[in-house]
Amino acid sequence: MTLRPVQAADAWAMGLALDEARRAVQTADVPVGAVVVGPAGDVVGRGRNRREADDDPTGHAEILALRSAADRLGRWRLDDCTLVVTLEPCLMCAGATVLARIPRLVLGAWDPKAGACGSQWDVVRDRRLNHRVEVVGGVRADECGLLLQRFFEAQRD
Repeated sequence: MTLRPVQAADAWAMGLALDEARRAVQTADVPVGAVVVGPAGDVVGRGRNRREADDDPTGHAEILALRSAADRLGRWRLDDCTLVVTLEPCLMCAGATVLARIPRLVLGAWDPKAGACGSQWDVVRDRRLNHRVEVVGGVRADECGLLLQRFFEAQRD
């Protein structure tokens, strides 16, 4: 966990990821959103959860954002990009982040049940792997967490 002041660019990008997360609710998907910020500071990929919408178990926001960025940039190595996501990535998404060679991950809310970037596991910083990711956590965490909380409360009602 990184305990430094939030950078303005990270807060801005998290706002875009939150916009994506809000759109996921329209398809009854868990509201998680992600953006990939390119080396020039522009958004090169976007994604939101689409498991329900597409009947796809891999339809996580991070996977879709990474695919979008790779397509736009014309390469699978995203070694000069930052992944920004509203919820700490799961095992699958943490693994994809490592394999895409993402150097920096900015996350909103931590996921104490299934998070793989410091909560349950720490895949992205595992010394046994050939690539490690800097993790900046807690960016706009209250907003990200509240969006999830409201979604799950509505599911229980």
